[in-house]
Amino acid sequence: MKKEKSNAKRKKKTVNDFPLAVSDAAFGAAKSALAEDGASDAFIRIAIQGGGCSGLQYKLDFDTEHREDDYVWEKDGLKLVVDGFSAVYLQGTTLDYASSLIGAGFQFLNPNAKRKCGCGSSFGV
Repeated sequence: MKKEKSNAKRKKKTVNDFPLAVSDAAFGAAKSALAEDGASDAFIRIAIQGGGCSGLQYKLDFDTEHREDDYVWEKDGLKLVVDGFSAVYLQGTTLDYASSLIGAGFQFLNPNAKRKCGCGSSFGV
């Protein structure tokens, strides 16, 4: 028996589907970082990967290549991208940026994290 090809179109993802909320502080810091270090066609890829002391860790990188399962968020020249695998773990998360006397950096306020390490860069579900 011959398999029929599906003519169903893949649903196009919109900014409303993006799994993260982005704070104003994170937006400003990301835009500055991209302006300083990114190529002209670069965007910031936010991902989850195995590792860290709690099992999963956050990753932020500059990238120029899109994947088929990417979720894209754009505002005022800044583009953030999350792949489909990572989107599952980041659903409902807020990307923030904090600065204090001892340092500054991006923070993930993730309601899905059941445990996290002391440094805040890894978590478990």
